[in-house]
Amino acid sequence: MSMVASLRFLARRRHRLRLPVVSLAVPSSRAAFLSGAAEEEAPLAAADAPPPPGTKVLESFREEFEIGGCAIAFETGKVARFANGSVVISMDDTHVLATVAAAKSSEPVRDFLPLTVDYQEKQYAQGVIPTTYMRREGAPKERELLCGRIIDRPIRPLFPPGFYHEVQIIVNALSSDGKQDPDVMAANASSAALMLSDIPWNGPIGVIRVGRIDGTFFLNPTVDELGLSDLNLVYACSRDKTLMIDVQAREITERDLQAGMKLAHSEAVKCIDPQIRLAKRAGKEKKEYKISLISDKSYEKIRTLSEAPIEEVFTDSTYGKFERGEALEKITQSVKAKLEEENDEDSLKFLSKAVDTVRKQVIRNRIIEKGLRVDGRQLDEVRPLYCETSTYPILHGSALFSRGDTQVLCTVTLGAPGDAQRLDSIVGPPTKRFMLHYSFPPFSINEVAKRGGLNRREVGHGTLAEKALLAVLPPESDFPYTVRLNSEVMASDGSTSMASVCGGSMALMDAGIPVREHVAGVSVGLVSKFDPTTGDISNYRILTDILGLEDHLGDMDFKIAGTRKGITAIQLDIKPAGIPLDIICESLEPARKARNQILDRMDQEISTARAINDGSAPRLATLSFSSDSLRKLLFHRKKIEQETGARVSVNDGTFTIVAKTQPIMDKAIEKVEFLVGREIEVGRTYKGIVSSIKEYGAFVEFNGGQQGLLHISELSHEPVSKVSDVVSVGQVLSLRCIGQDVRGNIKLSLKATLPHQRNKKDLESKDTDPLPSQEVIGWAAVENMPSVDADAEPSSSKHEDGTTEEAPAFSTPVVIIRSAADCDAQDVSPKKRAKVAKSSPRPYKPASGRQEVRTATGKKASGATPTRTKKVNAEESGSDGLETSASEVPEQDASNTLDLKYSSPKKFRSGSMKLGDVVTAKVYQIRAYGLVLELSDGMRGMHKFEANGEKDFKVGQELLVKCASFNAKGIPVFSVLD
Repeated sequence: MSMVASLRFLARRRHRLRLPVVSLAVPSSRAAFLSGAAEEEAPLAAADAPPPPGTKVLESFREEFEIGGCAIAFETGKVARFANGSVVISMDDTHVLATVAAAKSSEPVRDFLPLTVDYQEKQYAQGVIPTTYMRREGAPKERELLCGRIIDRPIRPLFPPGFYHEVQIIVNALSSDGKQDPDVMAANASSAALMLSDIPWNGPIGVIRVGRIDGTFFLNPTVDELGLSDLNLVYACSRDKTLMIDVQAREITERDLQAGMKLAHSEAVKCIDPQIRLAKRAGKEKKEYKISLISDKSYEKIRTLSEAPIEEVFTDSTYGKFERGEALEKITQSVKAKLEEENDEDSLKFLSKAVDTVRKQVIRNRIIEKGLRVDGRQLDEVRPLYCETSTYPILHGSALFSRGDTQVLCTVTLGAPGDAQRLDSIVGPPTKRFMLHYSFPPFSINEVAKRGGLNRREVGHGTLAEKALLAVLPPESDFPYTVRLNSEVMASDGSTSMASVCGGSMALMDAGIPVREHVAGVSVGLVSKFDPTTGDISNYRILTDILGLEDHLGDMDFKIAGTRKGITAIQLDIKPAGIPLDIICESLEPARKARNQILDRMDQEISTARAINDGSAPRLATLSFSSDSLRKLLFHRKKIEQETGARVSVNDGTFTIVAKTQPIMDKAIEKVEFLVGREIEVGRTYKGIVSSIKEYGAFVEFNGGQQGLLHISELSHEPVSKVSDVVSVGQVLSLRCIGQDVRGNIKLSLKATLPHQRNKKDLESKDTDPLPSQEVIGWAAVENMPSVDADAEPSSSKHEDGTTEEAPAFSTPVVIIRSAADCDAQDVSPKKRAKVAKSSPRPYKPASGRQEVRTATGKKASGATPTRTKKVNAEESGSDGLETSASEVPEQDASNTLDLKYSSPKKFRSGSMKLGDVVTAKVYQIRAYGLVLELSDGMRGMHKFEANGEKDFKVGQELLVKCASFNAKGIPVFSVLD
């Protein structure tokens, strides 16, 4: 019995033998077609077991291979079965579908290949619903256009000459794990789809990405690895020739780049054989499409009529771009007139293509055989350069760069971090803080055209220049601005993208952006002579700084940008079906020499970045607040922008302000601080609004809704009888914080911000220097004043309720903002909560008669508990000018008092002490800023040292003191009389 018969027998009798079903059944109830030996060894029992009724079997073909440790697979037949060719490529959990279709006929007058590549990244690939209003993906994003160019550039040269049928390639990212960038996978899948289709195409190709971390090359690096890599090389090739190169690097040397490209070529060809095997198993036979080619007879007739005058035009180096173009157009029209006289319809149909071919042969022969270029330059000569910065000083940064007839104007605009571009890509960072927008208006080539939306060419050129400059930008931590660089092409005659790099580098320095050094770019061309049958190149010439005509008629446009240290960006586009890698590596050296020549000229114009505050560069301030403050600022965001003219944004817990000028910035910060508030500092000036007026002063709202007291004594250097004579409700004032009392009430001063008026004697003196302003020091409560002796242990204060509290070292107390109502309220004793009627303090009136003076003479009983201090009503308390509160009134004028030193006390009681009472007290403690005094009945008060005042006191020393004021807790403040 044969092996096949044995398997069939076992399949029929498996219920008796109890064999495992898995070994005989086909997964997913479908016929799986495997490659190689696996297909031959597949179980044949499935052929005898038809699927259940109503079940459709999808035949799929799969090819698997490995590159750089990554398993890659091509699969066809499962989805998109009606497409001319369709392939799903997978790498880990990322799947990309590529489909291709071609029109059945071509237009008879068409002389170019209408190839369209549409790459799409829909948000379902990463499990996200679009955030747009319609919840649909909108117009193609920049990244999708760039990925489409990555696919188009290596595929286009491999279509046969004369194939002008419309071809459309649509690529969809079906799923993404966020690890691999789908662009390289999409290019390989498109190549495989073309191989499966019936479209004539000279493929396949292999595409690979190479990175480098710490000097080690990585194949197909992940997105996270690319963030650490100094090289991002996308390389496409056939089996023996290079088709496309795209590089973003951080100043990699030419030698290292060559090593990376050689490694990429050896690995990329591994993608070719699986495509060939897949095409043999599931591909279609190539169809005979109509090829539009001119006959040899018609071509020779047109060449005979046009070759001599065309060579004469190319020989004259005095022609400009448009003069040369007009002369060549006249030749074409004269040939057309002769063909019309002969009624040669076949030749007229291909006239423009044939004349263009003649031009190409003439100019290529002159360059290869004689080494002569159209404009008379040497092969490695750079056109004359012109550099200018600060072209428009009102802009943040501007520069004008010209190389020959190519001219580009670059402008820089700085913005807040919140102005960064949001990217909806399925891979990569969510935002981009540096943007280069390239614009190619039709007037730059003297044409009339309609301006549309995003243009693939403009996006590609702008991204290339952006990559080149990104390597020298400072990190976001050092330069938090968002930067937008606009490159406006004023005139085009070859390599405007490289001119954008040069002009953009100068504009960045002109804007004050601290770029490390200049970046320059130049385009290198190639003219070659090759065998039409084999495609081997027999002779070639490398051209530096090519013209637009040399780009059109040549074989290669090799754009290379970088600094003196190395390369930062590369883009290679070719026209023939591949160029050997050795020739490409040879082109790097003339590009380096030309780049250094351009850098020398740019350094002559501007070599270092200007100061960021020069000119019209904006000011940026980043502030950090709590979450509550940020919510408050977001609520008032529009109000801040409307009232100040600044732009604000909130990002990552920070509040950023961008202003055009410094006055606008100061106004915006002041507005923000008024809404949110900041830490109060003694001696700092604040702006506030008068919210209410009392007889003893005014309450001012400032610093984010906080309130402080502007006492009547702090309104002016001159005596003020009425508060409303100086300030009014709603008035905006600049006030200085002079301290705070023990309750946390902020004391403000208006006179501290006003110039001190000199007396008449000072004004008459010519040599008198201005008096230095004395800093007002805020006082702590008596309980918090430290002792003078630094070595002594911290003292403790005994409260009236018997509790003891250690006196901490003196420091400016934390500011607690209280309202006017809190300031008007009286202190309540911890034990006896007696109700005290609220009343506005009345201004102090000098006594008209003899003032009564009381002196403490009673003896303190040993071991007796001191009597409790009676609370002082608001109308009995005063102000010492330092400890100002809502319950304090101005101190009595000394001129209206009697000779208190010799008055005799009568019936003294500490609970009934009033302003002006003179008593005898002992020094209980000596603190750094004053004395703690103890009266005869056990009551304690304090005496504050004046600035540079007398401090020669001893503990136990008796002093004759006068009650000058009371603090908020009713503790008397004394002044020493002797």
